[in-house]
Amino acid sequence: MLVSASNVTHTEHQMPSKTISPYGSWESPITAELITRAGLRLAEVRVDGDDIYWLEGRPEEAGRYVIVRYSPDGTTTDINPENFNVRSAVHEYGGGGFAVGDGDVYFSNWDDQRIYRASSDGSGDPEAITGDPTVERGDRYSDLTLSNDSNWILCVQERHHQGREADNELVAVSTGGSGEVRVLATGHDFYSSPRQNLAGDMVCWLSWDHPNMPWDGCELWVAEFDSAAGSVANGRPITGSADVSIGQPEWAPGGSLVFISDESGWWNLTRWTGGRIAPVVVEEVDHRGPAWAFGMRSYGIAGDSSIVLRDSQDGRGRFRVIGLDGVQTAETPVTHTSMADVTVKNGEVIYVGASPLSAAEVVRVNLESGVASTLKKSSDIELDSAYLSIPEAITFPSTEGGEAHAFYYAPVNPEFESEGGEKPPLLVISHGGPTSATSAALSLSIQFWTSRGFAVVDVNYRGSTGHGRKYRDALKGKWGVYDTDDCIAAADYLVNRGLADGDRLAIKGGSAGGYTTINALTFYDRFAVGATYYGIADLSVFIGDTHKYESRYLDSLIGPYPEAKQLYYDRSAINFTDQLSCPMIILQGLEDKIVPPSQAEIMAGALREKGIPFSLMMFEGEQHGFRQSKNIIRSQEAELYFYGRVLGFTPADEIEPVEIENESAL
Repeated sequence: MLVSASNVTHTEHQMPSKTISPYGSWESPITAELITRAGLRLAEVRVDGDDIYWLEGRPEEAGRYVIVRYSPDGTTTDINPENFNVRSAVHEYGGGGFAVGDGDVYFSNWDDQRIYRASSDGSGDPEAITGDPTVERGDRYSDLTLSNDSNWILCVQERHHQGREADNELVAVSTGGSGEVRVLATGHDFYSSPRQNLAGDMVCWLSWDHPNMPWDGCELWVAEFDSAAGSVANGRPITGSADVSIGQPEWAPGGSLVFISDESGWWNLTRWTGGRIAPVVVEEVDHRGPAWAFGMRSYGIAGDSSIVLRDSQDGRGRFRVIGLDGVQTAETPVTHTSMADVTVKNGEVIYVGASPLSAAEVVRVNLESGVASTLKKSSDIELDSAYLSIPEAITFPSTEGGEAHAFYYAPVNPEFESEGGEKPPLLVISHGGPTSATSAALSLSIQFWTSRGFAVVDVNYRGSTGHGRKYRDALKGKWGVYDTDDCIAAADYLVNRGLADGDRLAIKGGSAGGYTTINALTFYDRFAVGATYYGIADLSVFIGDTHKYESRYLDSLIGPYPEAKQLYYDRSAINFTDQLSCPMIILQGLEDKIVPPSQAEIMAGALREKGIPFSLMMFEGEQHGFRQSKNIIRSQEAELYFYGRVLGFTPADEIEPVEIENESAL
């Protein structure tokens, strides 16, 4: 039975007897090329009148981001022409890259970081409304929010200078074409979330300072707003601190300011009304994630001031309708367990949803009837559900009396099985961040491995989000220790359960996950092979050689520099290459501004000198995270090829061989 990957249901299959083949060598319809075809990125849902907008990241267009308008008659229109890429570089991660109102669309363009205005019908050329950065200083804009009268874009400006740190300010950009930019708030290291109330006379925002990240602690500010002048007055902080994290402030129609605070130890809904702050709900649930990008939305506010909150406890997705008094008045079940970019309009909720059996899609749901319609799928690929491995949430013991969490995926393929005595190889995945989390949403990148005969465990090590502040803070001072310990503990747990071959363990990760991978392969003799994507080998590179947003991130994860200089040395694998004994494939983007390519080259040099088999693959045109189809395909296949050479199986796929230095040592 063929079913859509974005609406997969399990069915009973009458299959012929299975082919006996070693784990890792099974034939699979989930190819690297298919992953890129299903790799459309959907984000940033916005509404203007009856029109719905979202952002699409298209791998087949070299990762270009396009604003798409969905009209009431069901037609879709691309807003920005082919020579425009809607992506902000503020904090390098961007987010909040466009705003809509009164039939106009405003967006940040990747190539020059200027704000442009475009027509909602996609006609004509977009018009720049901020100055030419080749004439002025290097200015970037993010978290775009249109004022009620459409005269101003309230946003974050990041201004770059030669030889010193960038300046971040909260600004109002005139939409009239004058190029005027007025500063609303300055003096703090970082700003986000400018939002105007419905009456138009107030705005709010968030600010924080080094060495904090926004999930460590920040302040929520309010001020009087004069739209005619594009100015604020009487700005004051109302809550938050260096130790309390605030997120997603939104004004309710009645004048209350709703936000998410972790003062209770969990990210819970809270409100500010008439100078008084009170919790809306107090639950042992995180109702938001870390603000790596701007504009993230986990709830929306309806016209009657009720809050529509996403929830996916116990593996069931739903939207809860909650009054400002905390009383839940309704609940709408949905088929998704991962919901993002939540937007509420006229009794409907529009969001990007996914589940263990469904790829990401833009969905509209009537909150009263529960009737749902899909506006855009990230993939129209038809895939038999029998090839999909359903994740099992596991909790397991780790070091120093701690425990950690993960999702375990068993090898699944309706056409193949191994000989009875063979245990599958296990691929341990360490997510990036490290303040982030993995989810159980359908990942064809994971199914690529399970359908070929790998077991996979996707680890939410200590420090991951989604398990409360105490768990999130557990990694402070312990990065490079607990994350590695928990990945090893996950592997040991599954080996002890008889679910994996203890002699064929692989580990992979990107960015911070690449750091964990490199450490696991250097300081421990537990894995047979590993793959690091834009991973960190030398922590000292972050001392003066990374972007502003993360330049003090390691103060909490490792310790302040130079006071903790020895810890930086001790937890940098590059200083202990004499302990390396494990083959590794290293994959790196040449335009990465977050983890410089020099990190990959340093590690490759150490492996070369020791005579350990390795591959180094550098990709032109890629930044921090691969976005181009050809490079995603090549890296995925190269990783499989490399594992096959090290672990002793032959992939069924036809793969262009990968150059392996010191291959004779295999």
